[in-house]
Amino acid sequence: MYVCLCAGVTSQQVIDAVEDGASSTKLVGERTGAGTVCGRCKNNIRALIARTPAGPRY
Repeated sequence: MYVCLCAGVTSQQVIDAVEDGASSTKLVGERTGAGTVCGRCKNNIRALIARTPAGPRY
């Protein structure tokens, strides 16, 4: 599902960024572009950050 329509970023892309260490909306934005255009998706990004364990996947 798309989280950020402006940048065309999916929830899986955000989850992947968080799992790879992006722990804030700013870091997710730097890695994916999500939340960097209009910002309306930032609450959804924060929710994904909160429910996704950070750190590398094995």
